[in-house]
Amino acid sequence: MSKFKTYAVSIAVPLLIGGLAGLLIWGKIDYNTLAKPPLSPPSFLFPLMWGVLYVLMGISYGILKDGMLADEKIQRIYYIQLLVNFLWPLLFFALKWRLAALLCILALDILVIIMILRFYRKNRIAGLLQLPYLLWILFASYLNWGIYILNG
Repeated sequence: MSKFKTYAVSIAVPLLIGGLAGLLIWGKIDYNTLAKPPLSPPSFLFPLMWGVLYVLMGISYGILKDGMLADEKIQRIYYIQLLVNFLWPLLFFALKWRLAALLCILALDILVIIMILRFYRKNRIAGLLQLPYLLWILFASYLNWGIYILNG
């Protein structure tokens, strides 16, 4: 596979998965009506941040794929965390299961830490490109917890 195609596919996959989640929760997002903890960002920031994070995620994975470094363990953790990432907005927004969403995002935090460590061992840049994702989901974990507490 050409370098361009490797990166195009690697970037398209998380963008498509995130886009599908967005379509499934369209019209069910109640963020603006919820009591929120301090430091809660405005709602328009979320799709912008996720777009950037999905592109970084794809570039990071593309580096490993292009360098023939994406072994079975790398692929497994990458796709499992993508699945858990996909499930979170369904739990939080579509089903309004805030506690289940909190448990889901805490699992995602752990999966992303494992993923970063595995990526970093194979390629330093691939691992470092995932750090904004980790920081964002840790912040999202705080927001999920705060919303769960404040909205019962």
